[in-house]
Amino acid sequence: MLWLEGVSAGYGGVTVLRDLSFAARAGEVICVMGRNGVGKTTLMKCIMGLVPATAGVVALDGEAMQALPAHEVPRRGIAYVPQGRRLFGPLTVAENLAVGLMARNKGEAVRERVLDLFPRLRERLTQVSSTLSGGEQQMLAIARALCLEPKVLLLDEPTEGLQPSMIAMIRDVVVGLRATGVATVLVEQRVSAVLGMADRVAFMDQGRVAEVLDCAGLQADAPQFRRYVGV
Repeated sequence: MLWLEGVSAGYGGVTVLRDLSFAARAGEVICVMGRNGVGKTTLMKCIMGLVPATAGVVALDGEAMQALPAHEVPRRGIAYVPQGRRLFGPLTVAENLAVGLMARNKGEAVRERVLDLFPRLRERLTQVSSTLSGGEQQMLAIARALCLEPKVLLLDEPTEGLQPSMIAMIRDVVVGLRATGVATVLVEQRVSAVLGMADRVAFMDQGRVAEVLDCAGLQADAPQFRRYVGV
């Protein structure tokens, strides 16, 4: 379980996260929603140690993580797919996957399981990643993260700019991760995508998690979407 309690963080003298509390359970998909600027990406970066917490606790399975250097966080089992993917463009698909495997010393068996989730990537192992389509690059970014065999997977706007068939494929993979026990934290602005994937929605406002709702019975016209997201 990923657990944050009383976390504050920001950039220089600007505080973005303010006394934030949040939890992601094993085997669930929890979506983080909110208007631009409320701190969704900063939350992801704080979990990864890329933006240091100035107060509070970030813990995974009871182990405090907030004081760890950023390169140690993936080794504990948290994988991050940032907005924009951040692939190694000159490297091939296979080489990008190898980078993911190295983070926690995983081997060929893990790579094969990941490629089973993304059969299109298996067909493109020798292709330079910068020449892939946008949807294929997003698949590769997620596949590389899954090569860590993470306990927690952080996805920042994974469906942004993708065609419907690619969105459906990524949705199916995310939903399928429940059965493996992975906790998936998803930043997403599209209400239809959220309702099709998430178990719970955490609405952020002014640097805090203002409200958390179960998706069961939640409708697209729920007042929380208008209040916190503006749709």
